Amino acid sequence: MYDMVENNPEFVVIYKKPGISFHSESGDLGLFETVKQKESFTELFPVHRLDKVTSGLLVMAKTPDINRQLCDAFSQRRVQKYYLAISEKKPNKKQGLIKGDMAAARRGAWKLLNAQENPAVTQFFSKSISAGRRLFVVKPHTGKTHQIRVALKSIGAPIAGDSLYGDATQSAACDRCYLHAYSLAFSLGEKQYRFTELPREGELFSGDVFAAALQEWREPWLLPWPQLSSAAYQSGKF
Repeated sequence: MYDMVENNPEFVVIYKKPGISFHSESGDLGLFETVKQKESFTELFPVHRLDKVTSGLLVMAKTPDINRQLCDAFSQRRVQKYYLAISEKKPNKKQGLIKGDMAAARRGAWKLLNAQENPAVTQFFSKSISAGRRLFVVKPHTGKTHQIRVALKSIGAPIAGDSLYGDATQSAACDRCYLHAYSLAFSLGEKQYRFTELPREGELFSGDVFAAALQEWREPWLLPWPQLSSAAYQSGKF
């Protein structure tokens, strides 16, 4: 269900495996309660979440004060987040910015709108890794539900294995949904933390082809991400 990455007096960082629900469902313990019980924590606070289909890094706070500090950091966009994704469709642009309001659609899905009142904001780079297959490194600036999955669908490249946003037949042939929370960085007081974990599950996330393609993205925070204006951040409109 998970692997421990960091366990200190203030917080834990775990590696969540794909297909695991964050919350308890139908009497089955979810990830959060499992971590709390298995690690015998008297207190634990869910700072942020990942979709059930997504693997990768999650941070949980051990005290109310650290929870407040980390939640503030997420809400004020002071946390650096980077994701990896694979699509089996060619996007209509290879890199750039995807932004727009999101609205509920059918079957629990979401859709991207042209409106910009409270937009989801996502930056990305991509590269071809084999015929008909593309690797993305994604930097979300907001934390909307299904944000990255909706963003990549909006440019014609739904994530491989994503049955909600992609082709159902093609998704059924995949061994997982290929979205991974790759790197996470934040500050607490004067101390800075950064965690980066490669995906551990999925045929497309393994092998020499994937490793070679990922080589220049091993430190995604060093990529030439275009700067978004401070005025845009302050207004919440990009």
